[in-house]
Amino acid sequence: MSPKPTRELPPMDPAEFRCGTIALVGRPNVGKSTLLNVLIGEKLSIVSDKPQTTRHRIRGIRTDLEAQFIFVDTPGYQTRHKSALNRLMNRGVRQALDEVDVAVFAVECGRMGEEDKAVLALLPDNIPVVAVVNKIDRQTPEQILPFLKTLSELRNFAAIVPVSAARKRGLGELLKTLRGFLPLQPAMYGEDEMTDRSERFLAAERIREKLFRLLGQELPYGTSVVIEKFEQEGRLRRIHAAIIVDRDSHKPIVVGAKGESLKRIASSARVELEALFDGKVYLEVWVKVRGGWADNAAGLASLGYDG
Repeated sequence: MSPKPTRELPPMDPAEFRCGTIALVGRPNVGKSTLLNVLIGEKLSIVSDKPQTTRHRIRGIRTDLEAQFIFVDTPGYQTRHKSALNRLMNRGVRQALDEVDVAVFAVECGRMGEEDKAVLALLPDNIPVVAVVNKIDRQTPEQILPFLKTLSELRNFAAIVPVSAARKRGLGELLKTLRGFLPLQPAMYGEDEMTDRSERFLAAERIREKLFRLLGQELPYGTSVVIEKFEQEGRLRRIHAAIIVDRDSHKPIVVGAKGESLKRIASSARVELEALFDGKVYLEVWVKVRGGWADNAAGLASLGYDG
């Protein structure tokens, strides 16, 4: 997808150009998706404070004069919950690490728990691993420095880069560091491409984000979104989406009194989709019950979950 206008880039010296894939891995809620979005300059990965927001591997592509960075945002690695959905997402994290040139281990500054250590244990030895210490804006320099020292003692990282994704601090240094580990080779994607995901996928994700944001703690665990019809007529897109819940008792939570919750979800998603696609969007959303979908392989496959 390339929703923004074409950017004119000067000719690049093929002998100096670098291109490669970079996995963003870490426990839930360390800010991987926020980091991806600010590096790409577009909201590709949805963001919320609720664990398990990211469920799919999403490629975000940034191209500049010197390199093409192909970031792979992965779900937060889960160690507590053992549902089929979480097992599938964990498998996706492990597979991503087998297919990239560099791994970014994202960790929250001042916090190194057992979940972080579980992710650290997954990281391979045959590729560079860059530790990205996020949320430094929440700590003082006196707190940051000891944490960096502790982190450096856990593994021989290729580099450790402190950043604040939310405040866009340290990102230039991070890109400079990552570029040095990418192979010398031509770009794999066009200059304007920002993701390998379809508009259909992005629409489903934006609707799902509104579920997280507008329902908050009331959101049932077994909730997903499926685009049942996606049609484009010029700059108008007609999107028909089903919100899937696991139980009959979950449906009224999503719909809300007199359908108000569902209306707010659809309206908020439509506004964002019109900005993303730069055109009018007709969005129709309803709720379906599909029991046990999150805990069996067939149910996951039917909803497009492939790890």
